[in-house]
Amino acid sequence: MTSIQVAIVGGGITGVILALALEKRGVSYKLYERTPGFTEIGAGIGFSPNAERALNVVDPMVYKIYKKVASSCPDVDYFQWVDGHRTDDIIAKLRIGVDAFQGGRRSDFLEAWSERIPIAKAEFKKEVVSLRQKADGRVELIFEDGTLDDADIVIGCDGIRSQVRQFVLGKENPAAYPRYTNKFCFRALLPMREAEEALGSHRTTRRFMYNGPGAHVITYPVAEDTLLNALFVITDPNPWPLERHTTSGTKQEAIDAYAGWSPMVRSIVSLLPEQLNKWAIFDMYDHPAPRYNFGAIALAGDAAHASGPHLGSGAGFGVEDALVLATVLKAADDEIESRQWSGGKAQICCDALDAYNECRYSRDQWLPGATREAVELFQWSNKEVGQNHEKFLKRVGELYSEIWNNDINKMVEEAVNKFKRRVVERS
Repeated sequence: MTSIQVAIVGGGITGVILALALEKRGVSYKLYERTPGFTEIGAGIGFSPNAERALNVVDPMVYKIYKKVASSCPDVDYFQWVDGHRTDDIIAKLRIGVDAFQGGRRSDFLEAWSERIPIAKAEFKKEVVSLRQKADGRVELIFEDGTLDDADIVIGCDGIRSQVRQFVLGKENPAAYPRYTNKFCFRALLPMREAEEALGSHRTTRRFMYNGPGAHVITYPVAEDTLLNALFVITDPNPWPLERHTTSGTKQEAIDAYAGWSPMVRSIVSLLPEQLNKWAIFDMYDHPAPRYNFGAIALAGDAAHASGPHLGSGAGFGVEDALVLATVLKAADDEIESRQWSGGKAQICCDALDAYNECRYSRDQWLPGATREAVELFQWSNKEVGQNHEKFLKRVGELYSEIWNNDINKMVEEAVNKFKRRVVERS
């Protein structure tokens, strides 16, 4: 049997990291992106400690690029929460560690990583409009431009509005689509010089989260400390159409939303440009996928388990997905090369994706719900915690601990063992 061929649909962070992980392990792949180049929606992004460890296991080169692009924080860093509504006092601090949870611009990370993908292994302006399971077990990809291709395995890394998810779950299935969380945000990259003049360097060199009723604000430095990334999250009782990521907004809307808040928060708002985009926050919490693999097709990243940005872990969980996928696909490739197994290549591929699903599903499905809980904590709507600082720190610490303390090496080992058990059972 010939080696496995993998088709990656989507060239965002999860798709690119999966490509680099397969490249490192010598597994054949091709990446298909519907836009003219590698693009990422959004402004700043942070990678949590678990994601950093996963990047290093994906490939030390990938991790080295991450460290080069990321903005570092001095000394031991903390997450710091502020009463942004009344006192402007720090109400909770959670230790991260030295140079941990570094961030930067999404576009900078994606550009640096995607440069390592060989030109021949990525195709652009390739929007998948249909998938078809062939008699030999391979999957045919049908593109909008009328061209076709096929692969042993298709991985949908095509984001929160995933076409691959719709194909495998059915377009009439509510689980095929994300749902509006009744939260939207304003995003901005603020010039650091202006931010320091308005806020002081003590509030621009580290991460701060400003809590308050029905809204919150997150700030942290990016782009080698030349910009301050600012995220303003606001609760919204109104509906939002599924087909739209954004709508136009104004600085005045942000001023109105944070009227009566602390002088510090109002100073951050004052730095916003007059015209803004309002970004709807969707997730996959209400109607989760029953699993992430469907024969020779699997979902990863936001296509599998999209969550809001409130715990800063969506991309990191996508990196973990990519690492597990690359690991089990390498194990499957080795199995094919080592012996003529009676089950055939198609069955080996399915076993690998079964192992991926078993390894990732529970952890990934936890994230959207945990993220919703986090925003309730930040916006003082959690009835059990409210504005009790001790209860807040305890619960938010538990959420971050669940994310950060994932044993990456154990996860990889378990994924391979799950795959091997399936092979033995079928032998």
